[in-house]
Amino acid sequence: MQLLSTIVTRYYKAILVSWLVLFIALAVLAIRLPSLLEGDGFSTNGEHQQVMQELTDTFNLPAETLFIVFNETTDETIETTLAEIESLQISESIQSPLNDSSLYKNHVAYAMLHFNGDTTDMSKVVDTIRDSIGDEKGVTLTGGAAINKDINSASQKDLASAEAIGLPIAIIVLLLAFGSVVAAFVPLIVGIVTVVSTFGVMTLFSETMNLSIFVLNIIPMLGLALSIDFALLLINRYKEERLKHSMIDAVQTSIQTAGRSIIFSAICVFIGLGAMLVMKVEIFQNLALGGMLVVFMAVLASITLLPSLLLVMKDRINKWTIIRVKPGASTRWRNFAAFVMKRPVTLVLVALIILGIGIIPVKDMKLTIPQVDSLPVSYDSRQAYELMDKEFGLGEKSTVYMIAKRKDGWENKDGLEAMKKLETQLSVDKDVDSVNSIFTASEISTVEQWEQSIQIPEVKSQLTPLFESFVQGEKLLIPVTLNLNGSSTEAQDWARDWSEKELGVDLMLGGQPKFNQEIFDEIFNKVGALLAIILGSTFVILMIAFRSILIPLKAIIMNVIGLSSTFGILVYIFQYGHFGIEETTIALIIPVIVFSLVFGLSMDYEVFLISRIQEEYSKSLDNTAATIDGLTSTSKIITSAALIMIVITGAFAFTDVMPVKQIGVGIAIAVAIDASIIRLLLVPSLMKLFGKWNWWMPFRKGPYKANKWH
Repeated sequence: MQLLSTIVTRYYKAILVSWLVLFIALAVLAIRLPSLLEGDGFSTNGEHQQVMQELTDTFNLPAETLFIVFNETTDETIETTLAEIESLQISESIQSPLNDSSLYKNHVAYAMLHFNGDTTDMSKVVDTIRDSIGDEKGVTLTGGAAINKDINSASQKDLASAEAIGLPIAIIVLLLAFGSVVAAFVPLIVGIVTVVSTFGVMTLFSETMNLSIFVLNIIPMLGLALSIDFALLLINRYKEERLKHSMIDAVQTSIQTAGRSIIFSAICVFIGLGAMLVMKVEIFQNLALGGMLVVFMAVLASITLLPSLLLVMKDRINKWTIIRVKPGASTRWRNFAAFVMKRPVTLVLVALIILGIGIIPVKDMKLTIPQVDSLPVSYDSRQAYELMDKEFGLGEKSTVYMIAKRKDGWENKDGLEAMKKLETQLSVDKDVDSVNSIFTASEISTVEQWEQSIQIPEVKSQLTPLFESFVQGEKLLIPVTLNLNGSSTEAQDWARDWSEKELGVDLMLGGQPKFNQEIFDEIFNKVGALLAIILGSTFVILMIAFRSILIPLKAIIMNVIGLSSTFGILVYIFQYGHFGIEETTIALIIPVIVFSLVFGLSMDYEVFLISRIQEEYSKSLDNTAATIDGLTSTSKIITSAALIMIVITGAFAFTDVMPVKQIGVGIAIAVAIDASIIRLLLVPSLMKLFGKWNWWMPFRKGPYKANKWH
């Protein structure tokens, strides 16, 4: 750190120029990022994806389907609208409700627009179709691509709304912390540079990987909060050092001390984000990559760009001081610390009871994969989809696509018998509504009847195309309709059970039940590894940092309790429907993302507080006095940093895309719990109760002094 501080103070002008050039170049790239994001990121390279690809490549089924929903319109309107869309020549085929009565019910009808695998830019397709429809009353486009495009649009609006709410409040917090306008705006500049630069780098990654639309919100949420927190820490140390030393010395000392804390904090956050890479689901890969990039950029900007700005501004960092920070604040914190030291048992019990009450709703947590309900109700694509669902009962049943592979093919008698046996096994399943096969489609009930019919030339000419629609070489397609909602646990269990059955053929499954089962299994099967990485590495790092067994153990247990309480409160707000929120399930990604992010962030506050306590204890060997001094000297900066994190992430509570809202609220609640109940009550109380055992380390003897046992 000493070498870095010397380089920064010596070449700060060159560093500023380099950052300016880098920022401009990456800003040009960043502008393109929103248009490159598509999909919700819930994708994994499993059976479902292979089967869906086979359906397109081998059986010529559509790769994508959009729906035109007609509500209280005339047949003439339907015919005219579909004729205009057909003239665009952008879809492979159109299934009209005028030709299929199953697509027409009461006053509602829908047409299906099928697209093959050659259509790569569905976003442009959606725009083209919407332009064609125009403002025609009662005619709405919906479907996966349309909904994803609207979520992208809503995410961009959400980002602007969150910034409009969060940044002004963050500036107020910075003004209260520093007192001057310039000092309050510098961290904001660092945050903007960090986020825009990360967006630019992510644009480069979009050339080689698919990026989820949720990246657009998570990166600014994390980047702004961390950048401002890091800048707050470094500027606070700089202002302290500037009172006693020259400007160069103050900057160098700030980099060597606060800069070290910033890097350590970043490592903790890196661990949490990196752990998500074990889950082979696209959204976790995206968020891990985007998160680690924005953390890296935040650290780099905080220890190079920020000190360079301080050197250029010189003492103008205190310009336009509008609030005098009163020294009496430390006295209030000292009185509070002394209060905690006198009642450690009582405060531990009170804190645990409060957190325990928050944990209670966790038992009712229901996790689901975000679907159309991620969109605000105001969007036409959501309204149209829910109208279809209501009128036609789309959610009451689901389809599983089975592809069975038989080495000897399916055209011979043994193959036909194996096919019929498989159909029969499926038909008797209590959860199966219907099975589609060559026998059900031709209304031929036995293998013998099929073989007899195929001998008649006129009948064979009709049965051959039917057979080829189900059989291609060694592969057999069997669509199965279930009496289960595709998102239900029962549908997942069905897909899992049939995937594991020994049926004498190689069987692969696709469709929504299989898709959901693979996503859930991937997450639940890997969550143990994720926890092991985060908890294990955190324990080792804290043990090395503080040369203690008890301190990292307490930190991990307290964080787990605090996060469990956070999840309970999320259930209370979103699932129970409080504070004006409509009742909804918790997005499957929320526990993983909030845990991974907040666990690392909370370690930042833990290290900052315990480091100061350790520093004081090494001087006096008085655990109580050291805890009071450490709490007194760090409480203000921890509170300010936490407030900024809370307002930046909590501002997303006022956004409309539900998963983003839940992530923002979850992080804000977790940080609030950590910075108040845990950091101000539990940590000092337990430090008091455990006394010298806080600093115990095996295989060493003697009292602790100056970071050494002797």
